[in-house]
Amino acid sequence: MDLAKRVISSELVQFESHFREAVKSRVALLDRIMQYIVKRKGKQMRPMFVLLSAKLGGEITESTYRAASLVELLHTATLVHDDVVDESMERRGMFSINALWKNKIAVLVGDYLLSKGLLLSLNNKDHEVLRILSEAVRQMSEGELLQIEKSRNLNLSEPVYYEIINGKTASLLSSSCAAGASTTFENPEDVEKMRIFGQKVGMAFQIKDDLFDYSSMDVGKPTGNDIKEKKLTLPLIYTLNNCPADIRRKIIYIVKNENTQKDKVAFIIEAVEKYGGIQYATDKMNEFRDDALTLLHQFPASDVRAALEELVRYTTDRKY
Repeated sequence: MDLAKRVISSELVQFESHFREAVKSRVALLDRIMQYIVKRKGKQMRPMFVLLSAKLGGEITESTYRAASLVELLHTATLVHDDVVDESMERRGMFSINALWKNKIAVLVGDYLLSKGLLLSLNNKDHEVLRILSEAVRQMSEGELLQIEKSRNLNLSEPVYYEIINGKTASLLSSSCAAGASTTFENPEDVEKMRIFGQKVGMAFQIKDDLFDYSSMDVGKPTGNDIKEKKLTLPLIYTLNNCPADIRRKIIYIVKNENTQKDKVAFIIEAVEKYGGIQYATDKMNEFRDDALTLLHQFPASDVRAALEELVRYTTDRKY
């Protein structure tokens, strides 16, 4: 992501200042938690997509910085709530909010971040940006709930899997690109093009995440974790549809009844590799990546376009 960081280096510094200002609170406990959240910031991919998508269309404005801050507020809120739902004690190698301050405070912190994002846009009359991001929040909630519903019977089709990851992951990335573009592009068709571009990148990003679960590398989360949580992702869905009936029955039994036993989880991981699940998911991920690049290349060549291409390739080439 070196080129991307160089192209928007000054804008990222400005964004961080805007974000710190956006999360401030007069309540001492909240302000302490907000400082902790700012300190443990991640790769900031979504704000980078906002800023670069805007810069592709023209000069970045105050509205662009607010859009980037709103995206990061919403994303952080969903992570805080996810950690409560998943009973996760860590996030990005640091203690999660619920680990340090317990679930009740973590839920309220997530709510606070959501409300700050809404007010940031409403107070500045950024109604189009707010509309775009509110749609993402709806899709994210629906995607997560659809996954919970479908995981119960372990009968997930590939189209439903795409529907789930489009909601839970791709929707926020597509909204990031659309929100940024809406602050500089004058043609609504270009904004829509950037929305679809972000959606394709988001789909590739989530498939890459799902592939990590079948990897032997240290990727910052336990290998086989999706199996333990009875989550059917693309590598496993393909395997279940293309392996012998006896292997399929054994895999389903393990996921339902033996998903915490290391040797049983290892059997599934080996089966996914053997019956083509890894390769199939990798090919699909690359298809989404290439679709995104095709859309991106409809815009004139520039450092900004090259930086966006670098970010796209990072989503599929990253090691964690």
